[in-house]
Amino acid sequence: MRPAPTLLALTLDAALLRIATLPDLSRLPDHILVDLFRRTLSAGKLTERVLKLFLATDCEEIILLVQLLNIKQPLLPVLPTRCSEKF
Repeated sequence: MRPAPTLLALTLDAALLRIATLPDLSRLPDHILVDLFRRTLSAGKLTERVLKLFLATDCEEIILLVQLLNIKQPLLPVLPTRCSEKF
């Protein structure tokens, strides 16, 4: 028989289900942020928006994990604009 999940585990699972809709993670302690980040990676839910959400917390461990895993933020190409009406 499996032991009952802890309240922290249940909370992290609930946060993971709604990770794309959370507005801010800066109030979470660093050890919870790291655990949530790892769960997000393993669940395949790391999007550009979610990555920005984690990086906005300025947690050193998250920044180090992003660098070690070589995760890059996608660069949006800048399309040239027409400066004059002449072709």
